[in-house]
Amino acid sequence: MQYVRRFLALLFLVLMTTALWHCARRGAPSGGEKDVTPPKVTKTEPENYTINFEAKRIRLYFDEFIKLEDVQNQLVVSPPLQYKPIISPQSGASKYVEVVIKDTLLENTTYTINFGQSIVDNNEGNPNSFLTYVFSTGDYIDSLSVAGAVKDAFNRKADEFVSVMLYALDSAYTDSVIYQRPPNYITNTLDSLPIFELKNLKAGQYKLFAIKDVNKNNLFDQRQDKIGFLSDTITIPTDSVYLLNLFTEIPNYSASVPSYVAKNRVLFGFQGDFEDVAIETLLPLPDSVQTRILKDREKDTLNYWLTPTDVDSILFLVKNEKLDKLDTFTVKTRKLPLDSLLVSSNLRGKLGFEDSFSLLANTPIVGFDTSKISFTINDSLPGKYEFQKDTLGNKIDFSFPVEPNQQYGFEMLPGTITDFFGMESDSLSFSLSTGSYADYGNLRLFLSGEVVYPVVVQLANEKGEIQREIISKEPGVLEFNNLDPSQYVIRVIFDTNGNGIWDTGNYLKGLQPERISYYPDKIEVRANWELEQNFIISQ
Repeated sequence: MQYVRRFLALLFLVLMTTALWHCARRGAPSGGEKDVTPPKVTKTEPENYTINFEAKRIRLYFDEFIKLEDVQNQLVVSPPLQYKPIISPQSGASKYVEVVIKDTLLENTTYTINFGQSIVDNNEGNPNSFLTYVFSTGDYIDSLSVAGAVKDAFNRKADEFVSVMLYALDSAYTDSVIYQRPPNYITNTLDSLPIFELKNLKAGQYKLFAIKDVNKNNLFDQRQDKIGFLSDTITIPTDSVYLLNLFTEIPNYSASVPSYVAKNRVLFGFQGDFEDVAIETLLPLPDSVQTRILKDREKDTLNYWLTPTDVDSILFLVKNEKLDKLDTFTVKTRKLPLDSLLVSSNLRGKLGFEDSFSLLANTPIVGFDTSKISFTINDSLPGKYEFQKDTLGNKIDFSFPVEPNQQYGFEMLPGTITDFFGMESDSLSFSLSTGSYADYGNLRLFLSGEVVYPVVVQLANEKGEIQREIISKEPGVLEFNNLDPSQYVIRVIFDTNGNGIWDTGNYLKGLQPERISYYPDKIEVRANWELEQNFIISQ
Protein backbone atom coordinates (compact mmCIF):
# COMPACT_ATOMS: atom_id res chain seq x y z
CA MET A 1 0.00 0.00 0.00
CA GLN A 2 2.89 2.36 0.62
CA TYR A 3 4.01 1.72 -2.95
CA VAL A 4 0.58 2.65 -4.29
CA ARG A 5 0.50 5.86 -2.25
CA ARG A 6 3.99 6.76 -3.49
CA PHE A 7 2.91 5.97 -7.02
CA LEU A 8 -0.15 8.23 -6.80
CA ALA A 9 1.87 10.99 -5.16
CA LEU A 10 4.36 10.82 -8.02
CA LEU A 11 1.57 10.98 -10.57
CA PHE A 12 0.11 14.02 -8.82
CA LEU A 13 3.53 15.68 -8.79
CA VAL A 14 3.98 15.01 -12.50
CA LEU A 15 0.53 16.42 -13.21
CA MET A 16 1.20 19.58 -11.21
CA THR A 17 4.66 19.98 -12.72
CA THR A 18 3.25 19.63 -16.23
CA ALA A 19 0.54 22.15 -15.52
CA LEU A 20 3.01 24.66 -14.12
CA TRP A 21 5.38 24.13 -17.05
CA HIS A 22 2.61 24.79 -19.53
CA CYS A 23 1.54 27.87 -17.61
CA ALA A 24 5.11 29.16 -17.64
CA ARG A 25 5.41 28.71 -21.41
CA ARG A 26 2.06 30.12 -22.40
CA GLY A 27 1.76 33.56 -23.90
CA ALA A 28 2.61 35.10 -27.22
CA PRO A 29 6.03 36.68 -27.88
CA SER A 30 4.30 39.63 -29.51
CA GLY A 31 0.85 40.95 -30.25
CA GLY A 32 -0.50 40.77 -26.71
CA GLU A 33 -1.13 38.00 -24.22
CA LYS A 34 -2.64 34.74 -25.37
CA ASP A 35 -5.97 33.71 -23.84
CA VAL A 36 -5.27 30.83 -21.44
CA THR A 37 -8.51 31.01 -19.45
CA PRO A 38 -10.86 28.04 -19.84
CA PRO A 39 -14.57 28.66 -20.35
CA LYS A 40 -16.52 29.06 -17.12
CA VAL A 41 -19.99 27.75 -16.31
CA THR A 42 -22.39 30.61 -15.62
CA LYS A 43 -25.62 28.65 -15.16
CA THR A 44 -27.00 25.11 -15.29
CA GLU A 45 -30.55 23.94 -15.97
CA PRO A 46 -31.54 22.17 -13.73
CA GLU A 47 -29.04 23.31 -11.13
CA ASN A 48 -26.00 21.17 -10.47
CA TYR A 49 -26.50 18.79 -7.52
CA THR A 50 -30.26 18.79 -7.97
CA ILE A 51 -32.16 16.20 -5.93
CA ASN A 52 -35.45 14.50 -6.90
CA PHE A 53 -34.32 14.97 -10.49
CA GLU A 54 -36.99 14.40 -13.18
CA ALA A 55 -35.70 16.34 -16.19
CA LYS A 56 -34.84 14.83 -19.57
CA ARG A 57 -32.73 17.74 -20.76
CA ILE A 58 -29.70 19.34 -19.09
CA ARG A 59 -28.02 22.57 -20.19
CA LEU A 60 -24.72 24.05 -19.06
CA TYR A 61 -24.20 27.70 -20.06
CA PHE A 62 -20.72 29.30 -20.45
CA ASP A 63 -19.23 32.78 -20.43
CA GLU A 64 -17.87 32.38 -23.99
CA PHE A 65 -18.38 30.30 -27.11
CA ILE A 66 -17.35 26.68 -26.66
CA LYS A 67 -17.08 23.57 -28.81
CA LEU A 68 -16.85 19.85 -28.08
CA GLU A 69 -13.73 17.81 -28.84
CA ASP A 70 -13.47 14.01 -28.63
CA VAL A 71 -16.65 13.88 -26.58
CA GLN A 72 -17.25 10.20 -27.46
CA ASN A 73 -14.11 9.21 -25.54
CA GLN A 74 -14.17 11.91 -22.89
CA LEU A 75 -17.77 11.82 -21.68
CA VAL A 76 -18.51 9.34 -18.88
CA VAL A 77 -21.92 8.86 -17.24
CA SER A 78 -22.02 6.97 -13.95
CA PRO A 79 -23.99 4.77 -13.42
CA PRO A 80 -23.90 3.96 -17.16
CA LEU A 81 -26.98 4.65 -19.24
CA GLN A 82 -28.45 2.01 -21.53
CA TYR A 83 -28.76 4.50 -24.37
CA LYS A 84 -26.14 7.09 -25.12
CA PRO A 85 -27.39 10.61 -24.37
CA ILE A 86 -27.63 13.10 -27.23
CA ILE A 87 -24.92 15.75 -26.78
CA SER A 88 -24.82 19.06 -28.59
CA PRO A 89 -23.33 21.02 -30.21
CA GLN A 90 -22.29 18.22 -32.57
CA SER A 91 -20.25 20.71 -34.59
CA GLY A 92 -19.62 24.43 -34.57
CA ALA A 93 -19.67 26.71 -31.55
CA SER A 94 -22.29 27.44 -28.92
CA LYS A 95 -22.59 29.15 -25.56
CA TYR A 96 -24.13 26.07 -23.97
CA VAL A 97 -23.82 22.29 -23.91
CA GLU A 98 -27.04 20.30 -24.00
CA VAL A 99 -27.48 16.71 -22.78
CA VAL A 100 -30.69 14.90 -23.70
CA ILE A 101 -31.32 11.76 -21.61
CA LYS A 102 -33.09 8.94 -23.46
CA ASP A 103 -33.16 6.43 -20.56
CA THR A 104 -35.60 5.87 -17.73
CA LEU A 105 -33.42 6.74 -14.75
CA LEU A 106 -33.07 4.49 -11.70
CA GLU A 107 -34.85 5.51 -8.52
CA ASN A 108 -32.94 6.94 -5.55
CA THR A 109 -29.69 7.01 -7.51
CA THR A 110 -26.97 9.64 -7.75
CA TYR A 111 -25.77 10.21 -11.34
CA THR A 112 -22.52 11.86 -12.40
CA ILE A 113 -21.86 13.24 -15.88
CA ASN A 114 -18.13 13.87 -16.34
CA PHE A 115 -17.21 15.76 -19.50
CA GLY A 116 -13.48 15.07 -19.14
CA GLN A 117 -11.65 17.62 -21.24
CA SER A 118 -14.15 17.67 -24.10
CA ILE A 119 -15.43 21.23 -23.50
CA VAL A 120 -12.97 23.81 -24.87
CA ASP A 121 -13.23 27.47 -25.77
CA ASN A 122 -13.82 28.12 -29.45
CA ASN A 123 -10.80 30.35 -30.09
CA GLU A 124 -7.82 28.90 -28.23
CA GLY A 125 -9.04 25.40 -27.34
CA ASN A 126 -8.52 25.83 -23.58
CA PRO A 127 -10.37 22.97 -21.84
CA ASN A 128 -12.64 23.20 -18.84
CA SER A 129 -11.00 20.09 -17.38
CA PHE A 130 -13.08 17.36 -15.72
CA LEU A 131 -16.26 19.41 -15.54
CA THR A 132 -18.86 17.35 -13.68
CA TYR A 133 -22.63 17.61 -13.45
CA VAL A 134 -24.25 15.68 -10.59
CA PHE A 135 -27.88 14.98 -9.80
CA SER A 136 -29.94 12.50 -7.78
CA THR A 137 -33.31 10.90 -8.47
CA GLY A 138 -33.68 10.55 -4.68
CA ASP A 139 -33.76 13.10 -1.91
CA TYR A 140 -29.98 13.20 -1.23
CA ILE A 141 -26.65 13.14 -3.09
CA ASP A 142 -24.29 10.24 -2.41
CA SER A 143 -20.86 11.63 -1.50
CA LEU A 144 -18.40 8.76 -1.00
CA SER A 145 -15.46 8.06 -3.33
CA VAL A 146 -12.73 5.59 -4.34
CA ALA A 147 -9.40 6.53 -5.97
CA GLY A 148 -6.46 4.71 -7.49
CA ALA A 149 -4.40 4.14 -10.60
CA VAL A 150 -4.27 1.78 -13.57
CA LYS A 151 -1.05 0.36 -15.01
CA ASP A 152 -0.44 -2.06 -17.83
CA ALA A 153 0.78 -5.44 -16.55
CA PHE A 154 3.19 -5.89 -19.48
CA ASN A 155 3.72 -2.61 -21.31
CA ARG A 156 5.59 0.29 -19.82
CA LYS A 157 2.89 2.80 -20.75
CA ALA A 158 -0.74 2.40 -19.73
CA ASP A 159 -3.58 2.62 -22.25
CA GLU A 160 -5.64 5.77 -22.57
CA PHE A 161 -9.35 5.93 -21.73
CA VAL A 162 -9.47 2.87 -19.51
CA SER A 163 -12.89 2.33 -17.92
CA VAL A 164 -12.82 1.78 -14.15
CA MET A 165 -15.92 0.05 -12.84
CA LEU A 166 -17.57 -0.79 -9.53
CA TYR A 167 -20.11 -3.59 -9.17
CA ALA A 168 -22.19 -3.77 -5.99
CA LEU A 169 -21.66 -7.04 -4.15
CA ASP A 170 -25.35 -7.81 -3.68
CA SER A 171 -27.52 -10.93 -4.06
CA ALA A 172 -27.56 -10.52 -7.87
CA TYR A 173 -23.75 -10.41 -8.18
CA THR A 174 -21.92 -13.30 -9.88
CA ASP A 175 -18.40 -13.55 -11.29
CA SER A 176 -19.83 -13.41 -14.82
CA VAL A 177 -21.62 -10.10 -14.27
CA ILE A 178 -18.92 -8.12 -16.15
CA TYR A 179 -19.86 -10.01 -19.33
CA GLN A 180 -23.60 -9.42 -18.92
CA ARG A 181 -24.48 -5.95 -17.63
CA PRO A 182 -22.93 -2.53 -17.08
CA PRO A 183 -21.51 -1.65 -13.64
CA ASN A 184 -23.14 0.31 -10.86
CA TYR A 185 -20.50 3.06 -11.18
CA ILE A 186 -17.99 3.94 -13.88
CA THR A 187 -15.26 6.47 -14.64
CA ASN A 188 -12.19 6.47 -16.87
CA THR A 189 -8.55 7.48 -16.85
CA LEU A 190 -8.82 9.85 -19.84
CA ASP A 191 -5.68 10.43 -21.93
CA SER A 192 -3.28 12.20 -19.58
CA LEU A 193 -2.37 10.20 -16.48
CA PRO A 194 -3.57 6.71 -15.51
CA ILE A 195 -5.31 7.78 -12.31
CA PHE A 196 -9.00 7.54 -11.48
CA GLU A 197 -11.55 8.64 -8.91
CA LEU A 198 -15.05 7.27 -8.63
CA LYS A 199 -17.24 9.85 -6.89
CA ASN A 200 -20.74 10.14 -5.47
CA LEU A 201 -20.87 6.52 -4.33
CA LYS A 202 -23.18 4.74 -1.92
CA ALA A 203 -21.77 2.91 1.09
CA GLY A 204 -21.48 -0.83 0.60
CA GLN A 205 -19.29 -3.66 -0.64
CA TYR A 206 -18.03 -3.64 -4.22
CA LYS A 207 -15.84 -5.38 -6.77
CA LEU A 208 -13.42 -3.14 -8.67
CA PHE A 209 -12.45 -3.65 -12.34
CA ALA A 210 -10.60 -1.85 -15.10
CA ILE A 211 -11.41 -2.55 -18.76
CA LYS A 212 -10.01 -1.18 -21.99
CA ASP A 213 -13.47 -1.16 -23.50
CA VAL A 214 -12.95 -1.35 -27.27
CA ASN A 215 -16.67 -1.51 -28.13
CA LYS A 216 -17.57 1.12 -25.51
CA ASN A 217 -20.49 -1.03 -24.33
CA ASN A 218 -19.46 -1.16 -20.64
CA LEU A 219 -19.04 -4.95 -20.82
CA PHE A 220 -15.97 -7.18 -20.89
CA ASP A 221 -15.24 -8.88 -24.22
CA GLN A 222 -12.39 -11.31 -23.67
CA ARG A 223 -11.42 -11.43 -27.35
CA GLN A 224 -10.58 -7.76 -27.62
CA ASP A 225 -10.65 -6.01 -24.22
CA LYS A 226 -7.92 -5.82 -21.63
CA ILE A 227 -9.01 -6.33 -18.03
CA GLY A 228 -7.71 -5.62 -14.54
CA PHE A 229 -9.37 -6.67 -11.31
CA LEU A 230 -8.89 -6.35 -7.60
CA SER A 231 -8.96 -9.76 -5.93
CA ASP A 232 -10.30 -8.41 -2.64
CA THR A 233 -13.67 -6.84 -1.96
CA ILE A 234 -13.80 -3.07 -1.40
CA THR A 235 -15.85 -1.78 1.49
CA ILE A 236 -16.94 1.85 1.06
CA PRO A 237 -16.27 4.24 2.78
CA THR A 238 -12.53 3.67 2.54
CA ASP A 239 -9.35 5.73 2.73
CA SER A 240 -7.35 3.22 0.69
CA VAL A 241 -6.14 3.80 -2.85
CA TYR A 242 -6.00 0.93 -5.32
CA LEU A 243 -3.72 -0.19 -8.13
CA LEU A 244 -5.16 -2.23 -11.01
CA ASN A 245 -2.98 -4.22 -13.43
CA LEU A 246 -4.45 -4.27 -16.93
CA PHE A 247 -3.77 -7.36 -19.05
CA THR A 248 -4.97 -9.30 -22.09
CA GLU A 249 -6.29 -12.76 -21.35
CA ILE A 250 -5.50 -15.78 -23.48
CA PRO A 251 -8.86 -16.29 -25.21
CA ASN A 252 -10.92 -19.37 -24.47
CA TYR A 253 -10.22 -22.18 -26.91
CA SER A 254 -12.26 -22.30 -30.09
CA ALA A 255 -11.66 -23.70 -33.56
CA SER A 256 -12.48 -21.60 -36.61
CA VAL A 257 -14.00 -22.99 -39.78
CA PRO A 258 -11.05 -24.28 -41.84
CA SER A 259 -10.43 -22.92 -45.33
CA TYR A 260 -9.05 -24.57 -48.44
CA VAL A 261 -6.35 -22.07 -49.43
CA ALA A 262 -4.27 -24.06 -51.95
CA LYS A 263 -4.55 -27.35 -53.80
CA ASN A 264 -2.20 -28.87 -51.23
CA ARG A 265 -3.10 -26.95 -48.05
CA VAL A 266 -6.06 -26.53 -45.68
CA LEU A 267 -5.77 -23.74 -43.09
CA PHE A 268 -7.11 -24.30 -39.55
CA GLY A 269 -7.42 -21.22 -37.35
CA PHE A 270 -7.81 -21.19 -33.57
CA GLN A 271 -8.36 -18.98 -30.58
CA GLY A 272 -6.63 -19.78 -27.31
CA ASP A 273 -4.43 -22.74 -26.43
CA PHE A 274 -4.38 -25.38 -29.18
CA GLU A 275 -1.25 -27.33 -28.24
CA ASP A 276 -3.33 -30.47 -27.59
CA VAL A 277 -5.32 -30.26 -30.81
CA ALA A 278 -5.46 -33.25 -33.17
CA ILE A 279 -6.88 -33.10 -36.70
CA GLU A 280 -8.28 -36.23 -38.32
CA THR A 281 -10.46 -37.09 -41.30
CA LEU A 282 -13.72 -38.82 -40.48
CA LEU A 283 -13.80 -40.59 -43.84
CA PRO A 284 -10.59 -42.17 -45.15
CA LEU A 285 -8.73 -40.35 -47.89
CA PRO A 286 -7.49 -42.28 -50.94
CA ASP A 287 -4.36 -44.36 -50.27
CA SER A 288 -2.40 -42.08 -52.62
CA VAL A 289 -2.99 -39.04 -50.36
CA GLN A 290 -0.35 -38.26 -47.73
CA THR A 291 -0.74 -35.58 -45.06
CA ARG A 292 1.35 -33.55 -42.67
CA ILE A 293 0.46 -30.86 -40.11
CA LEU A 294 2.67 -27.88 -39.25
CA LYS A 295 2.07 -24.79 -37.12
CA ASP A 296 2.39 -21.44 -38.83
CA ARG A 297 5.47 -19.52 -37.62
CA GLU A 298 3.63 -16.27 -36.95
CA LYS A 299 -0.11 -16.94 -36.60
CA ASP A 300 -2.33 -19.10 -34.38
CA THR A 301 -3.02 -21.45 -37.26
CA LEU A 302 -2.20 -25.00 -38.33
CA ASN A 303 -1.40 -25.86 -41.93
CA TYR A 304 -2.82 -29.23 -42.98
CA TRP A 305 -0.69 -30.27 -45.96
CA LEU A 306 -1.95 -32.96 -48.29
CA THR A 307 -0.81 -34.35 -51.62
CA PRO A 308 -3.28 -33.28 -54.32
CA THR A 309 -6.53 -35.22 -54.55
CA ASP A 310 -9.68 -35.09 -56.68
CA VAL A 311 -12.17 -35.71 -53.86
CA ASP A 312 -15.01 -33.17 -53.76
CA SER A 313 -14.90 -32.53 -50.01
CA ILE A 314 -13.13 -33.62 -46.83
CA LEU A 315 -14.85 -34.17 -43.48
CA PHE A 316 -12.53 -33.20 -40.61
CA LEU A 317 -12.66 -33.96 -36.90
CA VAL A 318 -10.82 -31.44 -34.68
CA LYS A 319 -10.20 -32.78 -31.16
CA ASN A 320 -8.92 -30.97 -28.10
CA GLU A 321 -8.55 -33.83 -25.64
CA LYS A 322 -7.32 -31.58 -22.83
CA LEU A 323 -10.59 -29.64 -22.90
CA ASP A 324 -12.69 -32.58 -24.11
CA LYS A 325 -13.94 -30.63 -27.14
CA LEU A 326 -14.82 -32.00 -30.57
CA ASP A 327 -15.62 -30.04 -33.74
CA THR A 328 -16.49 -31.37 -37.18
CA PHE A 329 -15.99 -29.38 -40.38
CA THR A 330 -16.65 -30.12 -44.03
CA VAL A 331 -14.17 -28.50 -46.41
CA LYS A 332 -15.05 -28.44 -50.10
CA THR A 333 -12.09 -28.64 -52.45
CA ARG A 334 -11.64 -25.93 -55.05
CA LYS A 335 -9.61 -25.45 -58.18
CA LEU A 336 -6.61 -23.68 -56.71
CA PRO A 337 -2.89 -23.65 -57.57
CA LEU A 338 -0.36 -25.51 -55.48
CA ASP A 339 1.74 -23.81 -52.84
CA SER A 340 5.21 -24.23 -54.36
CA LEU A 341 8.46 -24.44 -52.39
CA LEU A 342 10.03 -21.12 -51.39
CA VAL A 343 13.24 -20.93 -49.35
CA SER A 344 14.45 -17.83 -47.49
CA SER A 345 16.94 -16.98 -44.77
CA ASN A 346 16.36 -15.41 -41.38
CA LEU A 347 19.19 -12.89 -41.91
CA ARG A 348 19.99 -10.31 -44.55
CA GLY A 349 23.65 -9.38 -45.07
CA LYS A 350 24.70 -8.56 -41.51
CA LEU A 351 25.71 -11.37 -39.14
CA GLY A 352 25.97 -10.40 -35.48
CA PHE A 353 28.23 -12.33 -33.11
CA GLU A 354 25.18 -13.58 -31.20
CA ASP A 355 23.16 -14.43 -34.32
CA SER A 356 22.48 -17.81 -35.89
CA PHE A 357 21.78 -18.47 -39.56
CA SER A 358 18.76 -20.50 -40.65
CA LEU A 359 16.98 -21.50 -43.86
CA LEU A 360 13.19 -21.30 -43.72
CA ALA A 361 10.76 -23.07 -46.04
CA ASN A 362 7.06 -22.44 -46.60
CA THR A 363 6.23 -26.10 -47.43
CA PRO A 364 7.30 -29.08 -45.29
CA ILE A 365 11.01 -29.97 -45.68
CA VAL A 366 11.73 -33.70 -46.07
CA GLY A 367 15.15 -33.76 -47.78
CA PHE A 368 18.42 -31.83 -47.36
CA ASP A 369 21.45 -32.67 -49.56
CA THR A 370 24.66 -31.23 -48.07
CA SER A 371 26.70 -32.45 -51.06
CA LYS A 372 25.16 -29.59 -53.05
CA ILE A 373 26.34 -26.91 -50.60
CA SER A 374 29.52 -24.85 -50.83
CA PHE A 375 30.44 -22.81 -47.74
CA THR A 376 33.27 -20.28 -48.08
CA ILE A 377 35.00 -17.68 -45.94
CA ASN A 378 36.09 -14.41 -47.56
CA ASP A 379 34.94 -15.67 -50.99
CA SER A 380 37.60 -18.36 -51.34
CA LEU A 381 38.52 -20.32 -48.22
CA PRO A 382 36.40 -23.44 -47.66
CA GLY A 383 34.71 -23.41 -44.25
CA LYS A 384 33.20 -26.00 -41.97
CA TYR A 385 29.70 -25.87 -40.62
CA GLU A 386 27.21 -28.00 -38.75
CA PHE A 387 23.46 -28.11 -39.26
CA GLN A 388 20.34 -29.31 -37.54
CA LYS A 389 16.90 -29.89 -39.03
CA ASP A 390 14.09 -28.36 -36.99
CA THR A 391 11.01 -30.34 -38.00
CA LEU A 392 8.56 -28.36 -35.87
CA GLY A 393 9.91 -25.02 -37.07
CA ASN A 394 10.28 -26.34 -40.64
CA LYS A 395 13.76 -24.89 -40.93
CA ILE A 396 17.44 -25.81 -41.04
CA ASP A 397 19.77 -24.19 -38.49
CA PHE A 398 23.47 -23.72 -39.29
CA SER A 399 26.33 -23.19 -36.86
CA PHE A 400 29.92 -22.21 -37.61
CA PRO A 401 32.67 -20.19 -35.90
CA VAL A 402 31.94 -16.49 -36.28
CA GLU A 403 34.96 -14.17 -36.39
CA PRO A 404 35.17 -10.38 -36.79
CA ASN A 405 35.57 -8.72 -40.18
CA GLN A 406 34.74 -11.83 -42.18
CA GLN A 407 32.48 -12.69 -45.07
CA TYR A 408 30.64 -16.00 -45.18
CA GLY A 409 28.96 -17.39 -48.27
CA PHE A 410 26.60 -20.29 -48.92
CA GLU A 411 26.11 -21.48 -52.48
CA MET A 412 23.45 -24.14 -52.95
CA LEU A 413 22.85 -26.05 -56.17
CA PRO A 414 19.34 -26.91 -57.39
CA GLY A 415 17.80 -29.71 -55.38
CA THR A 416 19.55 -28.92 -52.07
CA ILE A 417 16.16 -28.92 -50.33
CA THR A 418 13.27 -31.22 -51.22
CA ASP A 419 9.78 -30.70 -49.83
CA PHE A 420 6.90 -32.99 -48.93
CA PHE A 421 5.51 -32.80 -52.48
CA GLY A 422 8.79 -33.71 -54.21
CA MET A 423 9.52 -30.13 -55.25
CA GLU A 424 13.19 -29.10 -55.21
CA SER A 425 14.76 -25.75 -54.43
CA ASP A 426 16.38 -23.65 -57.14
CA SER A 427 19.93 -22.33 -56.95
CA LEU A 428 20.38 -20.42 -53.70
CA SER A 429 23.05 -17.94 -52.66
CA PHE A 430 23.47 -16.27 -49.27
CA SER A 431 26.21 -13.83 -48.25
CA LEU A 432 26.78 -12.76 -44.65
CA SER A 433 29.39 -10.43 -43.19
CA THR A 434 30.57 -9.54 -39.69
CA GLY A 435 31.92 -6.27 -38.37
CA SER A 436 34.42 -5.58 -35.64
CA TYR A 437 33.86 -6.18 -31.94
CA ALA A 438 34.40 -2.43 -31.62
CA ASP A 439 31.15 -1.90 -33.54
CA TYR A 440 29.20 -3.24 -30.58
CA GLY A 441 28.77 -2.51 -26.89
CA ASN A 442 28.55 -4.71 -23.81
CA LEU A 443 26.20 -4.40 -20.84
CA ARG A 444 26.79 -5.96 -17.42
CA LEU A 445 23.59 -5.84 -15.40
CA PHE A 446 23.24 -6.36 -11.65
CA LEU A 447 19.86 -6.96 -10.00
CA SER A 448 19.46 -5.96 -6.36
CA GLY A 449 16.71 -5.18 -3.90
CA GLU A 450 13.55 -7.25 -3.70
CA VAL A 451 14.32 -9.88 -6.36
CA VAL A 452 12.62 -13.28 -6.26
CA TYR A 453 14.11 -15.85 -8.63
CA PRO A 454 13.73 -17.17 -11.27
CA VAL A 455 13.51 -14.07 -13.44
CA VAL A 456 13.48 -13.43 -17.17
CA VAL A 457 15.50 -10.33 -18.01
CA GLN A 458 14.82 -8.77 -21.38
CA LEU A 459 16.33 -5.94 -23.37
CA ALA A 460 13.69 -4.38 -25.60
CA ASN A 461 13.63 -1.56 -28.12
CA GLU A 462 11.43 1.50 -27.72
CA LYS A 463 8.50 -0.40 -29.26
CA GLY A 464 8.81 -3.07 -26.56
CA GLU A 465 10.13 -5.71 -28.99
CA ILE A 466 12.58 -8.17 -27.40
CA GLN A 467 16.16 -7.80 -28.62
CA ARG A 468 17.93 -10.02 -26.06
CA GLU A 469 16.85 -12.22 -23.19
CA ILE A 470 18.50 -14.02 -20.25
CA ILE A 471 16.76 -16.45 -17.89
CA SER A 472 18.33 -16.30 -14.44
CA LYS A 473 17.55 -18.78 -11.65
CA GLU A 474 19.88 -17.32 -9.04
CA PRO A 475 21.71 -14.04 -8.26
CA GLY A 476 24.64 -13.21 -10.50
CA VAL A 477 25.94 -10.84 -13.16
CA LEU A 478 23.86 -10.75 -16.35
CA GLU A 479 26.06 -10.14 -19.38
CA PHE A 480 24.55 -8.85 -22.61
CA ASN A 481 27.47 -8.84 -25.04
CA ASN A 482 27.86 -7.55 -28.59
CA LEU A 483 24.80 -5.33 -28.55
CA ASP A 484 23.99 -3.04 -31.45
CA PRO A 485 24.51 0.59 -30.41
CA SER A 486 21.05 1.80 -29.46
CA GLN A 487 18.78 2.71 -26.59
CA TYR A 488 17.27 -0.21 -24.70
CA VAL A 489 14.50 -0.76 -22.18
CA ILE A 490 15.22 -3.26 -19.38
CA ARG A 491 12.28 -5.47 -18.44
CA VAL A 492 12.43 -7.99 -15.56
CA ILE A 493 9.74 -10.69 -15.47
CA PHE A 494 9.25 -12.44 -12.14
CA ASP A 495 8.75 -15.95 -13.48
CA THR A 496 6.61 -17.37 -10.68
CA ASN A 497 5.95 -20.75 -12.33
CA GLY A 498 9.47 -21.06 -13.78
CA ASN A 499 8.39 -21.71 -17.37
CA GLY A 500 10.71 -19.10 -18.88
CA ILE A 501 7.98 -16.83 -20.28
CA TRP A 502 5.63 -14.13 -19.05
CA ASP A 503 2.22 -15.48 -18.08
CA THR A 504 -0.82 -13.27 -18.32
CA GLY A 505 -3.75 -13.38 -15.92
CA ASN A 506 -7.24 -14.86 -16.04
CA TYR A 507 -10.15 -13.18 -14.32
CA LEU A 508 -12.49 -16.16 -13.87
CA LYS A 509 -9.63 -18.28 -12.52
CA GLY A 510 -8.62 -15.49 -10.13
CA LEU A 511 -5.10 -15.36 -11.61
CA GLN A 512 -3.19 -12.08 -11.67
CA PRO A 513 -0.50 -11.67 -14.37
CA GLU A 514 3.12 -12.29 -13.44
CA ARG A 515 4.82 -9.18 -12.12
CA ILE A 516 7.09 -7.08 -14.33
CA SER A 517 9.52 -4.34 -13.30
CA TYR A 518 10.97 -1.81 -15.74
CA TYR A 519 14.20 0.05 -15.22
CA PRO A 520 13.08 3.68 -14.90
CA ASP A 521 15.35 5.05 -17.65
CA LYS A 522 16.37 3.92 -21.10
CA ILE A 523 19.86 2.44 -21.30
CA GLU A 524 22.10 3.80 -24.04
CA VAL A 525 24.62 1.28 -25.37
CA ARG A 526 27.44 2.76 -27.44
CA ALA A 527 29.88 1.15 -29.81
CA ASN A 528 33.15 -0.06 -28.25
CA TRP A 529 31.75 0.64 -24.79
CA GLU A 530 31.55 -1.37 -21.57
CA LEU A 531 28.55 -0.40 -19.44
CA GLU A 532 27.69 -1.57 -15.93
CA GLN A 533 24.23 -0.92 -14.54
CA ASN A 534 22.62 -1.71 -11.18
CA PHE A 535 18.85 -2.24 -11.22
CA ILE A 536 17.45 -1.82 -7.68
CA ILE A 537 14.03 -3.46 -7.66
CA SER A 538 11.38 -2.56 -5.10
CA GLN A 539 7.79 -3.59 -4.60
